[in-house]
Amino acid sequence: QVQLVESGGGSVQAGGSLRLSCALSGYTYKRVCMAWFRQTPGKEREGLATLDSVGDTLYQNPAKGRFTISKDNDKNTLYLQMNSLRPDDTAIYYCAADPTGRGVVRGAGSPCRFNSWGQGTQVTVSS
Repeated sequence: QVQLVESGGGSVQAGGSLRLSCALSGYTYKRVCMAWFRQTPGKEREGLATLDSVGDTLYQNPAKGRFTISKDNDKNTLYLQMNSLRPDDTAIYYCAADPTGRGVVRGAGSPCRFNSWGQGTQVTVSS
């Protein structure tokens, strides 16, 4: 059974750092396209960073320069290192995966399509 489980959220002061983890299980392929999103009440879900099936990364504006996405394929775990956190980073953070093993963020291959989601982990940044 496909499962994504996030952890590592919590409360931190502005300027601090957190590392989120997303444990992946039940997938056929070891290398799949995965991503981090976040959402706050009343707002649409916002994409942050993607790591695709060939190891390429793509960052959206809220994450550029401050967040780093990575994956330990041996542990089947996706990470999001978040530095220089700000109060407006407060949100529920979700990881997502494309189970096909083919999704890529650029080039002529199949685009990443996320149909598996974790339950989310809360990040709260105080000023």
